[in-house]
Amino acid sequence: MKFSKEVKTGLLAVFAIATFIFGYNYLKGTNLLNKERIYYVVYTNVEGLDLSSVVTVNGLKIGKVQHITISSRTGELVVRFNVVGDFQFSKTSIAKIYGGGIIGGKSLSIIPDFTSSDVAISGDTLIGQREEGIMEFMNDRLSPLQDKIENTVVSTDSVLSAVADVLDKDVRESLKKTLKDLGEVAASFKESSKTLETILKTNQDKFNQTFDNLNKTSENFAILSDSLSQLEVGKLVANIENTIADFNAITTKLNNGEGSLGKLLNDELLYKNLEGSTKQLEQLLEDMKLNPKRYVHFSLFGKKPGSYQEPKQPKD
Repeated sequence: MKFSKEVKTGLLAVFAIATFIFGYNYLKGTNLLNKERIYYVVYTNVEGLDLSSVVTVNGLKIGKVQHITISSRTGELVVRFNVVGDFQFSKTSIAKIYGGGIIGGKSLSIIPDFTSSDVAISGDTLIGQREEGIMEFMNDRLSPLQDKIENTVVSTDSVLSAVADVLDKDVRESLKKTLKDLGEVAASFKESSKTLETILKTNQDKFNQTFDNLNKTSENFAILSDSLSQLEVGKLVANIENTIADFNAITTKLNNGEGSLGKLLNDELLYKNLEGSTKQLEQLLEDMKLNPKRYVHFSLFGKKPGSYQEPKQPKD
């Protein structure tokens, strides 16, 4: 089948027009071969959102802003954007303007609402929100600070005015005198510091010797402590306890009248007999001194010695 020149020319024109349209949209970032859906969102302020600004979900690019128009009746801005791919979200999802710094651009983020089963279709209008920008953040934070600074300046000015009124001539003179006295005290303290420094330098050798003696004393204490730690303290304490126990046993026996010494201490009759014997022995020794011939004698004729006579007690 043969086509006429007119048909061929028409087909070529249609192909050229289609190629032009496809190329133009492709250069704008729109691929006509991809499946896309169109959505709308309304804002009172787009804060620098521009055409071709990216549309993201959790940071992933899924589309871009295609058109922004302003309503002549309300002044609101209607943003049209596309979503490419099979990602589905509900009609109650939020389209939030975010990002952008002092010189950065804005983007559009889809915050899906998975609690609703009403899926958004192409042509639906989503809920619009705006993220607080850095300039708004700074304005919101700096405005209260500015008010506080202004109030502080006013209060400071009032205080200074009150101080100026209170500080009359006499008070100022008193303050000058006080400052002068403080200066003299500082000078005196400085002189005292110099004197103390001189004393320390003069007696440096004595101080060094004193510290050496303290070190030696500390070493001696350490040696003494080591010596004491090496003693068998437990054995020494045991010996002392045994000695005390033996002494207590002896004392108990004496108190109970056991043994000769115990009987002597506790038997009154034995004590009296011993006392009488001692007295008789003293009398015997006294008589031997007074009459030695009675006990030691020598007789050629066998003369008998006289009978014993008790010596007379000396008169007081």
